[in-house]
Amino acid sequence: MSFQNIFVAGTDNLALIAEWALSELINHPNIMRKAIEEIDNVVGKNRLLQESDIQNLPYLQAIIKETLRLHPPIPMIPRKATEDRTVAGYHIQANIDIFINVWALGIDPDYWENPLAFRPERFLEKQMDVRGQHYELLPFGSGRRMCPGTSFGLQMIHATFGAMIQCF
Repeated sequence: MSFQNIFVAGTDNLALIAEWALSELINHPNIMRKAIEEIDNVVGKNRLLQESDIQNLPYLQAIIKETLRLHPPIPMIPRKATEDRTVAGYHIQANIDIFINVWALGIDPDYWENPLAFRPERFLEKQMDVRGQHYELLPFGSGRRMCPGTSFGLQMIHATFGAMIQCF
C-alpha cells in the first residue's frame, strides 16, 4: 500500500466522518452548543483551532468517537481465517473469508445503553479509545491489520471538524 493510497482513502473517509458528525449536530443543537462553548473556552474567538488544542477538547473528541460508533467509515472489515477456529460456538474453516460487522458492534445493546441515540457524553463517562483496544468500538480495525492512517486521520478530523464548528 502506497502513501498515496492511504492519503486518498483517508481523505474520503475524513469527509464522510465530518459529514456524518455535522448531520448529527444539526439534529442535536444542544450538543452543537456544548461543542461551540468548549471551543470558545479553550481556544477563544480570536484565533482558529489548532492541532495542539485537541488534547484540551474532550467533548469534541467525544463527538467524533460517537460519530465513529454510529457511522463507521468502513462498516465491514474483511479478513481471512488462517486456521480452523471455533468462535462463539461457530466453526470457522481455514482460508474462508469473514467479515467483521463494525457497525453492528457499535449499536449492540449488550455493550451500549440506548445504542441508537447520539450521545457523546458516553465517551466522557467511560474512557475508550478507537484504536482497536475496545472490541465494541472498532472503526479502524484492530491488531496488525489495523488502518495504518488512524493517527493521521484522527488528528485531521478533530482539527478540521473543530475548525468547521468554530467558523460556521
